[in-house]
Amino acid sequence: MARLVVLGGGVSGHTAATFAAKWLGSSHEVVVVTPNSKWNWIPSNIWVGVGQMTKEEVTFPLAPVYAKAGINYKQAKAVSINPEGDASTDKPFVTIEYTEAGREGQIATVEYDYLINATGPKLNFAATPGLGDANGLGKFTVSVCTADHAEHAFEELTKVIAKMKAGERQKILIGTGHGMCTCQGAAFEYIFNVEHEIKKAGVRNMADIKWISNESFLGDFGMGGLHMKVGGYAVSSKLFAESLFAERNVDWLIGAHVHKVEAGKAHYELLDGSMGVEEFDFSMLIPPFAGVGLKAYNKAGEDITATLFAPNGFMKVDANYAAGAYENWKASDWPKTYQTPSYKNIFAAGIAFAPPHLISKPMSSPNGTPINPTPPRTGMPAGIIGKAVAHSVCDLITKGVNAHLHEASMAAMGAACVASAGKGLFDGTAAAMTVYPVVPDFEKYPGTGRDTDYTFGEIGLAGHWIKHILHHLFIYKAKLNPGWTLIPE
Repeated sequence: MARLVVLGGGVSGHTAATFAAKWLGSSHEVVVVTPNSKWNWIPSNIWVGVGQMTKEEVTFPLAPVYAKAGINYKQAKAVSINPEGDASTDKPFVTIEYTEAGREGQIATVEYDYLINATGPKLNFAATPGLGDANGLGKFTVSVCTADHAEHAFEELTKVIAKMKAGERQKILIGTGHGMCTCQGAAFEYIFNVEHEIKKAGVRNMADIKWISNESFLGDFGMGGLHMKVGGYAVSSKLFAESLFAERNVDWLIGAHVHKVEAGKAHYELLDGSMGVEEFDFSMLIPPFAGVGLKAYNKAGEDITATLFAPNGFMKVDANYAAGAYENWKASDWPKTYQTPSYKNIFAAGIAFAPPHLISKPMSSPNGTPINPTPPRTGMPAGIIGKAVAHSVCDLITKGVNAHLHEASMAAMGAACVASAGKGLFDGTAAAMTVYPVVPDFEKYPGTGRDTDYTFGEIGLAGHWIKHILHHLFIYKAKLNPGWTLIPE
């Protein structure tokens, strides 16, 4: 019997573990190690953050689902990896620290034959002083990165709306809280949902709403922007985004690195090197991401973390990390199998893998401060990668070490995104977009880097209905309800 250990129970890890358990059956063991007791459909957290959904509607307990699937579930965080074992054993293992109530802080080891690192990101609030505490519940700003964060955001938003109803004008600042953030999409959705709720409350004229972002242009989204077909015409995401911001009377400040947050003040540096301060009464700023801080040791107990992980803490895989300058970057630099070069029984999936380089053009201020979005690896790509990696591991277990590895390069992968711009059965809107490929391939698609026949977008009420339906479909799928495998990633 072989044992597959999956670190992380988010979109990528949950997808990998549940498919692996289905494909391997009871002949082999699947173990999930995740610090969370509940699964969270993160794309809907923005609705929790405006009071249109509850925390309970976007989460569910993991233990019953994993019990149903025959998965050995350990509520714990991974601390380190020993891919060669240690002085007492030749068997590779991970060291974990339990987070389960009644066992908090207990240390244990879990041996593995194959390991999938799907730990996701560390929400690096500490990178920007004042942005938030270790739990993301700062005194000055809020977050929608977790369901708890989003619940807190709604509490604070409610206070702001009450002040506006009492005749007190309010300044609202939403966007990215550092020059190297990703997940502009979540902030993009949140700002328009906040605007929508304030309008519904009848106090839109009392709010000054502003977007602040590390993007060099609106609509970059960490993908270098895109050209998509809208109504039969090729339209840039820049024009698409600027039109929406102007239509909703939302101001913007882009190319900004927020380097400090104080009560009611966000201090920033712009791409031109100038410094400024943006005042606010309510602010939601997305933190930058980093690896979760896993360590690695060889058999002699020597630290080999730098062998397995990039400096940012994400795991190195089969990517070209030596591409060098921006002019040398190619779509082929991106990983295909997500297998680590050093240990063939270790894979990384979702946010946990280290990208070879940015997707957006690298930018920095004259002061040398990098200000550009880092590559998104969430949502649909995370699920597709998790499933492909699980398929590879299952084949290695059942067919032998020479089995074919399945591929899911983001440079040969399409993705769909439905970005909410306000929730409502009859007055909701969302931008529904597809992009192919996620990582532009300028050799195959000169000019835009993408196939405009498969990159298109529309905004309207139908998009909102789609997002709402997808919310229920993906939670249904994640619970492993009948027919779950038929619902695509």
